[in-house]
Amino acid sequence: MTSRREPRLADAAEIAAEQGLTPARISGLYNDRAENGFPDIADMRGRARLWDHAKVSEWFANRPPARLREHTPPARDPQDLLNAAEASRFLGYKNPNQVTTFVRDHPGYFPDPDVVEELGTAENPYRRQLWRVQTLLDWMATRPGRGKHAGAKRTAPALPDVPVDGDPDELLGATQAAALLGFKSVNSFSSSLSQGNLPLLETPDALTEKGGRRRWTRRRILEQAAQPRGRNRR
Repeated sequence: MTSRREPRLADAAEIAAEQGLTPARISGLYNDRAENGFPDIADMRGRARLWDHAKVSEWFANRPPARLREHTPPARDPQDLLNAAEASRFLGYKNPNQVTTFVRDHPGYFPDPDVVEELGTAENPYRRQLWRVQTLLDWMATRPGRGKHAGAKRTAPALPDVPVDGDPDELLGATQAAALLGFKSVNSFSSSLSQGNLPLLETPDALTEKGGRRRWTRRRILEQAAQPRGRNRR
């Protein structure tokens, strides 16, 4: 029997450092949680409040700070290619790793890179992901809190209908896995996966050549769905 992995906990100082804020601001967001939906604390360590890191990351991913809503990116050629750190700064994030976090922890939220460069050596390969300026501008126009939808509640796109009786060895992405497992959105699937609630899917069966997105066989997704608590509807 596989034991449930405990979620990673983070205090206000760690969360603040990741989000380019101050610990006092994190405490303020928590105190206003009835209005803004900020996650409740998961534990206490002495007088320090601790939050589920995955839940807080998801909350920030879906609620850009006011300074980002007012951010005007610098003038660039729409075809310019930016790496993850450059893209983070272009979009107005203080944390240069913000785009990397989006890609890693929130499948489907941030656009796939336009170019993936295979670098390094055969013994030590690595990838560099690049986004065109136009791709980033298009995302800015549609992300939560922007444009004509500013101030309105964002509705997550409907998940596709995925047949359970398809090829068992077909590789499926996070959106399709979320649908088969009964989640309401790909973000809730990603959050549950990061919390260790889907142990059979912790190791993907493959990664896409473009962007390194995780893929699982339909067989393994359905095996996870058949497990106790496998259909964690959020």
